[in-house]
Amino acid sequence: MSYELLLTLHIASVVLLLGVGGGSAFYKFMSDRSGNLEVILHTNKLVVLADWFFTTPSIILQPVTGYMLVEFLHIPWSTPWLLRATLLYVFSTFLWLIAVWIQIKMKNLAQEAYDNSLDLPLSYHRLISWWIVLGVFSFMAMAWIFVLMIWK
Repeated sequence: MSYELLLTLHIASVVLLLGVGGGSAFYKFMSDRSGNLEVILHTNKLVVLADWFFTTPSIILQPVTGYMLVEFLHIPWSTPWLLRATLLYVFSTFLWLIAVWIQIKMKNLAQEAYDNSLDLPLSYHRLISWWIVLGVFSFMAMAWIFVLMIWK
């Protein structure tokens, strides 16, 4: 595989990751604030779907193409910016995995409330806070990796 193709895949996957992640977070946050259970349920379903179709492949493609680029360019793994980027990636992915688990749980709680004509349970609202905190830190870490890659 050529350097240009690897670099293009690497950059495209981070742009997709940040773009879909940011967009999904915005729409989920706004739908939760609406209080409309039907909108909340629909948006939760779409956010989980977007994670499976877009974010998950990007999360996988990032380290694969990153590793290939590092090897192609013969960059030592002990290079400070690369070490920071790798640690931030592990941290961000860990937080993202927890946030995805929370998103699925929230989707299921919204579905149960909708199916039984109930209000969203208090546990749903507690999960919103955790989801926001995890998402903000995960997104900031991923954005910082992007900056490290550009300014290396």
